[in-house]
Amino acid sequence: MDKVILVKIESHKDLLHFRTSEADIKPEDCVIIQSITGEELGKVVKHFGETFNCTKGIPAIPEILRKADNRDIENFSKKEREERRAHEYCQNRIKDREIPIKLVRVTFFTTEKKAIFYFTSEGRIDFRDLVKDLARKFRMRIEMRQIGIRDEAKMIGGVGICGRQLCCKTFLNNLEPITLQMAKKQNLNLNPVKISGMCGRLMCCLSYEEDEGGRIVIEDQDERVGYDEEEDLAEDKK
Repeated sequence: MDKVILVKIESHKDLLHFRTSEADIKPEDCVIIQSITGEELGKVVKHFGETFNCTKGIPAIPEILRKADNRDIENFSKKEREERRAHEYCQNRIKDREIPIKLVRVTFFTTEKKAIFYFTSEGRIDFRDLVKDLARKFRMRIEMRQIGIRDEAKMIGGVGICGRQLCCKTFLNNLEPITLQMAKKQNLNLNPVKISGMCGRLMCCLSYEEDEGGRIVIEDQDERVGYDEEEDLAEDKK
């Protein structure tokens, strides 16, 4: 039986759940976790103090590798400095070659000599010369990976019109399709400014009122609703 902790990954600030059997892990401790790019440094945000047992049919929560020591922290600080230098160099090469792309993030692998350069672009781009520049400079395998505008918002993060951190940055693992019909069913103001997120696309939270069958679960105006053991009136939000 392990305990569940919430960890902020230092390289991209995502919040993810992990499990640990170490009893001395507490908030603000640095830990090492496994990702697709190798080992990553994270900081414990919350310790739920609950026992956890994997049940058949439920995806297993990954386990932390170990508690980070000073050497781990120094290695990841060095990795971040190298990624920032690579980002700056790539940005300059993009400008010099007048390539119409926007560089979003650079990630170095810790398990192999490889780096991923994430970018956005309105169309297909020939960046073969740019890849040659990067490979010559950093002596490693280079991958240019194009991402969508919603993925860019997820990587960068920010604060939504609700005043909270973006859902895609904090807890949404999958970016599901959002339709205008979802807003219409909720009788919301269809002004694009009101129902669009920082990415310029429809807000992910428009889907939160739908049940599994695609029906909107919403109270009628002036109907009393319960929340945190208190009652209030459902108001017209148009």
